[in-house]
Amino acid sequence: MKDKKVLFLVHAAAIAAVYVVLTLLFAPFSFGEVQVRVSEALTVLPFFTPAAVPGLFAGCLIANILGGAIPADIAFGSIATLLGAAGTYLLRKKSRYLAPVSPIAANTLIVPFVLRFGYGVNLPIPFMMLTVGIGEVVSCGIFGMIVLTALERYKGTIFKQAAV
Repeated sequence: MKDKKVLFLVHAAAIAAVYVVLTLLFAPFSFGEVQVRVSEALTVLPFFTPAAVPGLFAGCLIANILGGAIPADIAFGSIATLLGAAGTYLLRKKSRYLAPVSPIAANTLIVPFVLRFGYGVNLPIPFMMLTVGIGEVVSCGIFGMIVLTALERYKGTIFKQAAV
């Protein structure tokens, strides 16, 4: 039992680290009203392991801090990723194609308000929902499904061991 908890933490930490690295590596595309945060492709990982939920939250939190985000973005952007990851985990048994839906929805609904009221971006919120939503469809819907498809063959091996 103790080994499973350690493995859970290791998986969560590894996912957080990869999220941070991808966000900062692609920083010019990771922030702003038009963004394709490549690291959001990892939000499909709760399809495989519950360790991805806290891992993605921690990764987003750290990436936002290191990326120079304002406190509202650090908090609410990370909460959007947490909600999206939790939704992916909850929908995992329904269909693999639902994996990116929650992260797309959570970020599309939350991030435009952070841009408007946190950063003072003077664009209509529905327009920013469109731009953020398009970026999320690219990162979660396209890149995320590529990641999911590539990792599906390993579903019963490395990921299954981390379930607590």
